[in-house]
Amino acid sequence: MSERPAGPRLLGMPSAADAIELKHLRAFVAVADELNFSRAANRLFVSQPALSRQIKALEQLIGCQLLRRSTHRVELTLAGEALLGATLPLLSDMDDAIALTRSVGGEVNARVTLLWNSVVEDGARGLAALREAFEAFNAQLPIPEGTVVRPVQADGVSSLLVAPGQGHRPTVLHLHGGGYIAGSAFGYRPLAGALAAATGAAVLVPDYRLAPEHPFPAALEDALRAYRWLLGQGTDPGQLTISGDSAGGGLAVSLMLRLAEEGLPQPGKAVLLCPALDVVEPPGGGPVARWFSLYVRDHPVTDPLLNVFEADLSVLPPLLVQSGTEDVTLPETRRFVDHARGQGLDVCFDLYPVSTHVFHLFWSFLPEAADALEQVAGFLRTDENGSAAEAG
Repeated sequence: MSERPAGPRLLGMPSAADAIELKHLRAFVAVADELNFSRAANRLFVSQPALSRQIKALEQLIGCQLLRRSTHRVELTLAGEALLGATLPLLSDMDDAIALTRSVGGEVNARVTLLWNSVVEDGARGLAALREAFEAFNAQLPIPEGTVVRPVQADGVSSLLVAPGQGHRPTVLHLHGGGYIAGSAFGYRPLAGALAAATGAAVLVPDYRLAPEHPFPAALEDALRAYRWLLGQGTDPGQLTISGDSAGGGLAVSLMLRLAEEGLPQPGKAVLLCPALDVVEPPGGGPVARWFSLYVRDHPVTDPLLNVFEADLSVLPPLLVQSGTEDVTLPETRRFVDHARGQGLDVCFDLYPVSTHVFHLFWSFLPEAADALEQVAGFLRTDENGSAAEAG
């Protein structure tokens, strides 16, 4: 691992997967333990094709076959047995090192909790205070060095184009979180900048209309107009990505369902970061349920554009879904992933050992966040066969 740069800069993001990574070894150990790709994929919360790609990549990097596969069985080769014997203590030592680091690094979680609590406490004083607190919260987060930000009118929707430098073509549409009632493109420059730095792409962040002033489907209509604008920039739709965090993740799914209804081309891929997907019965109730009720208002909750659990998700492109092991939205995220996979969708589901919601916001000091953004970049770089895609 490269030395971490000083100051609030994005943790190292490799331009290509040119070496064996821990995810390759963990994938190999899971298959070696289960001797079944399906069970190993479920154990790792990834799709079976994604797991097969990781094993294939590991074999290519090492230069020999590790597993013999047939229609009825999976077995280790002699090389695989040798690697397994060497890998198990290595992963055990790594897990011990991580546990030790976390035991003395509790100040990181404390810092994250303090930041989020400021939003919740100030937001208890009303909608205006909540919006102000959310903007103040984002203002405390750094923007990666070299980030270029400029305003654009995306088919009439005020937006910001956030790029890792000059001359980058916009290929990512990111829909920000905020419970459909808060958040802005300006406030989300830190996360959009981190996505841009990781992927090397310009990120379009629309200022979609917020509830309660503009309930459903206003946000969806604005997202659709912004995507139409992206389509008009001359990029192959297959090279486009739709992403979203928290409520923006749910909005991203609604947008792709709307694209299918309109007969518009889907993006090549989609990324959901700790998505809040159940606006009808959000887990835990409380203030989130009240926020979503302002968005839903009196609209029929059976509308699949609003209630994605009522939708045919097979029309969506391949998805990367990321969440934390203690994220408040994890139950609905798991339910969504199961629903999507049950309809045949290619879904890669990554879990990180963190407790905070949308931990990606803290990329400047939270290693798991930087790692997650690296995985986003890797996901966007690969084609359907698991090979590195050419940069646009």
